[in-house]
Amino acid sequence: MSSSKLQESEVRIKHSLNKNEEKFRVDRRKTVQQSLQKLGICCSVDKVPNIALVGSGGGERAMVGLLGSLVHFQKTILLDCVLYLSGVSGSTWCMASLYQEPDWSTKLESVKDKIIQRLCGPAVSWGDSFAKLKKYYYEKDIFSLTDFWAAMVVTTFVKEIDEHTLTEHLDQHSKDPLPIYTVIDKQCKQKKEGDPWFEITPHEAGFSLTGAFVDASSFGSQFEKGSMIKKQPEIDMLYLQALCGSALADGGEILKFLWQKIKDLFESKKNILEEMGKEDPDPSIDKGFQVILDLVDMNLCVLDGKDPSAHDESIRTTLTDLAGGKGQLIFPVGKLDLTDKEAAKLYMEHYTMDVCNNLSVWFKLWPFDFFYSFCRCIVQWIWGRKYDFLHNMTAKPVPVALLESETRDYIDAGLLLNSPYFSVLRKERDIDLIISLDFSDGDPFTTVKDAAKMCKERSIPFPEVIIPSEDFQKPKDFYVFKGKNVPTVIHIPLFNVLNCGDDIEAWRKKYCTFQGPYSAEMITDLMEVAEKNITNNKAKVLEEIREIIGLPE
Repeated sequence: MSSSKLQESEVRIKHSLNKNEEKFRVDRRKTVQQSLQKLGICCSVDKVPNIALVGSGGGERAMVGLLGSLVHFQKTILLDCVLYLSGVSGSTWCMASLYQEPDWSTKLESVKDKIIQRLCGPAVSWGDSFAKLKKYYYEKDIFSLTDFWAAMVVTTFVKEIDEHTLTEHLDQHSKDPLPIYTVIDKQCKQKKEGDPWFEITPHEAGFSLTGAFVDASSFGSQFEKGSMIKKQPEIDMLYLQALCGSALADGGEILKFLWQKIKDLFESKKNILEEMGKEDPDPSIDKGFQVILDLVDMNLCVLDGKDPSAHDESIRTTLTDLAGGKGQLIFPVGKLDLTDKEAAKLYMEHYTMDVCNNLSVWFKLWPFDFFYSFCRCIVQWIWGRKYDFLHNMTAKPVPVALLESETRDYIDAGLLLNSPYFSVLRKERDIDLIISLDFSDGDPFTTVKDAAKMCKERSIPFPEVIIPSEDFQKPKDFYVFKGKNVPTVIHIPLFNVLNCGDDIEAWRKKYCTFQGPYSAEMITDLMEVAEKNITNNKAKVLEEIREIIGLPE
């Protein structure tokens, strides 16, 4: 690797902004100043407030809700006052679609129409999704459930395979807010061994509060002592959307869903055989497929508390046939206590891997090799695994655990906090106003209350959050939290008494997080609801901006 390439790949550990982000801020603040003047707010450049717009998670509800909100932010000129656009989970799906288009905020109406047309259009074909899955599997060192989620699940919602990368269009968004995509580090969350908040911008990726970053194009590559030793492909936008948006339901539901998706995949045997180039396959391949389907059904039975013994017997018989009548040493038959869920889970983990190990003796080709990896990832629950770019560095500010591990697992930030507050609360970003668009399921105040609590624990400036008790059942469309030496936070729940009347619960049920893609009518209705939240509150937002600058009302 050339010395220039090595220099590009070095890790940056510092509580400061990337030099490209600093340059962007200087230019963007001039745009914000001009936009504020159009809105009747005159101030010098040094008085221009730093405004961040944050979108919560919520699957396709968040994707469509954010799109509708941004359209009306643009119509009210408020969008041109925003410095950062940050998202979690479903909101990042909207962001990824927007940033396909150079300077999207200057032509948002046509960009919106293009996105909605796609969401209302045909699904990505089975063949294209399967081909993308195969590409993910073979093009890099580490495979995880996120690769499967990207190719076979996210594509059903966003209706496209976006192979662009964040850095490809780095210089094509000078008129747009800087995007910040957010995830969390799974090990940090579980073991509380450091900063879990992880951000990905077009410039770099890294731990927001720890201050450890790597060039965005190098995220996922293998590093040793701060320098790249093995390049991996830069993650594309489809994978990024899966990395950010995989927690659409609780773990049990997701587990069943994944097994069902694999069952659907392998039941499409004709398509798979065509893809393998085997019109007249060896009869043994049929037996391999049968073992896979029985193993999947056995896992589904156990998850549903049903007796899986018929599938177990079929698996053992088929493996014995493959071995020419010789018994196979797979996990011994034991009494499976379905009432003890943890014991049943452990039993099936061992059983599943034992079956895969036996199958791998006979089948070492696609898609069998993928299935073995999928099962290993299911058993170990591996999502978003990447090489640790901090491996074997000596950096005192960085927690030791981040320096010692060879890999890290990155997951949906909504599993810890369903809004990307910590990406914009970095001290060096110096944010004055956070506009929070909340598309969460259930309690619309959970994210802002949890953010306040987490900030207090970490001594990060954040206003006190007090919600009137009557608002929990009937939320309004606009809340402001502020205080001395803290950023002002505007909080806007998607469904509220102003745009839904007494039907808030009906709207929530209609747009639950874990469901199939929305119809054209559902998209139109949801866009209108989100748009009202912005048009109804333009004057209130401007009032808060004036107060931050120190102007009289």
